[in-house]
Amino acid sequence: MAYRNWLTASVTCVVIAVAAAAGGYFYSEKPTSADSRAMILPTDPAPLVAVTKGGDRSFSIEVADTAAEREAGLMYRQDMADDHGMLFVFEVQQQVGFWMHNTPMPLDLIFVGQDGKVRAVKHGEPQSDAVISPGVPVRFVLELKAGTAARNGIEYGDLLRHPAVGTVSGPGMPPADNGDAPNGGAG
Repeated sequence: MAYRNWLTASVTCVVIAVAAAAGGYFYSEKPTSADSRAMILPTDPAPLVAVTKGGDRSFSIEVADTAAEREAGLMYRQDMADDHGMLFVFEVQQQVGFWMHNTPMPLDLIFVGQDGKVRAVKHGEPQSDAVISPGVPVRFVLELKAGTAARNGIEYGDLLRHPAVGTVSGPGMPPADNGDAPNGGAG
């Protein structure tokens, strides 16, 4: 009789553990890059402002500041408003490379240094595995719908303002590095 109770209790524990593990596997608030659905992050309450020669341009943004969020990015996103984008925030200023694998819409990639200044504007082609890199260390990348940077006059040297950009001073840029020369970071 005691053996039967032990066996029943063991089987019950195993069933509960398997059910919990399966539930954790099949339920996820944020899809990973292996999922075939878009990750939608909350829109940040503060607008991102691009200070251009033609005036200030305001965008609503999602902030991707974890490795998982940066990895998923705008993959599988079918459309996005013209005044909306995703700001990628890296822990340190470094060389970065992006690709458009599983991203069905063309994008502008605006590479930004730790000081908030635009270092390069590149274009991403849908579904491409070609690496897109500015060739200089950056701390942020702003992705917008293709053509948005040109329409809004966003170009090299312009300043981006946002609380996520203003809170990263400190580690990430060695002294005497003005952001224009590679510092050996990996992207």
